Amino acid sequence: MSSQEIYTRITPIFHDIFDDDDIVLTPELSAEDVEDWDSLTHIRLIVAVEKELDIKFSASEISDLLNVGHFVALINEKLES
Repeated sequence: MSSQEIYTRITPIFHDIFDDDDIVLTPELSAEDVEDWDSLTHIRLIVAVEKELDIKFSASEISDLLNVGHFVALINEKLES
């Protein structure tokens, strides 16, 4: 799956979790850029992406995430393995 396809699949998840259809996913987007992105919404986001794409992340993988670009790269790794 290409990075663009991943962005297309996860954008509606971000819109749903944050209840904001105006969020535009970019590689640089991080929790600092989204007002309601706290630890609870972060977990909800991870779980929703895991369910949508049928993948699982380890706690260390999640804690190492810096921004959406890193998240998409990690998703791509999981889908290729």
